[in-house]
Amino acid sequence: MDMLTVDNINVYYGAIHAIKGISLSVEKGGITTLIGSNGAGKSTTLHTISGLLKPKTGTITFEGQDITGKPAHRIVGMGLSQVPEGRHVFANMTVMENLELGAYLRTDKEEINKDLTDVFTKFPRLLERKDQIAGTLSGGEQQMLAMGRALMSRPKLILLDEPSMGLAPLLVQEIFNIIKEINDSGTTVLLVEQNARMALSIADKAYVGNREHHPRRDRQGTADKRSRAESVFGRLIRKRPENN
Repeated sequence: MDMLTVDNINVYYGAIHAIKGISLSVEKGGITTLIGSNGAGKSTTLHTISGLLKPKTGTITFEGQDITGKPAHRIVGMGLSQVPEGRHVFANMTVMENLELGAYLRTDKEEINKDLTDVFTKFPRLLERKDQIAGTLSGGEQQMLAMGRALMSRPKLILLDEPSMGLAPLLVQEIFNIIKEINDSGTTVLLVEQNARMALSIADKAYVGNREHHPRRDRQGTADKRSRAESVFGRLIRKRPENN
């Protein structure tokens, strides 16, 4: 069953056609990954899904509801949260304050405290540094904080944008182990990642994108259908077989 469906969206930055007809689906309870080169539109796709950008055409459906162009805070309230590329923690606030902001739309205090305990269980270093200013954390710790902050909204679907960027190999492995743990606990994951090997090692489903959209043509001007298929971002390249 698909939790999220993106159907033929086109997104512009001014006159620049940044996303050209992307379609994809995310199955409930699984990990779907988008991999590809810089400029393929991966981050722009996530920003559009989460409401930070509005597509010119196309639709985005989350749990059967059309969320195309809805404000980001309303989408968060529906159960969809994003961990942005580059972490973007609130640098002048403490770790605890950052986590509390993740739950700003919630009023269920007892459940918030339970989720805070769960975040500290997943990220014990955050507990050790809960009173520390977020901007003084290491890159890996800031990534953990950004993920923890998103989890505090209790998302049904979490969007992760390049979580391994700039991290040491040991930390990359730790982050991916945590992503798998988050998924195992019931949260659906849409992961954007340049580290294709790591992404494919945990994904149930994968899409690939390239910068080029237009097909190559031969000397007679005939379009090469194979190159057309390979050039369009959003091509499904792998789906893990379901267990019987």
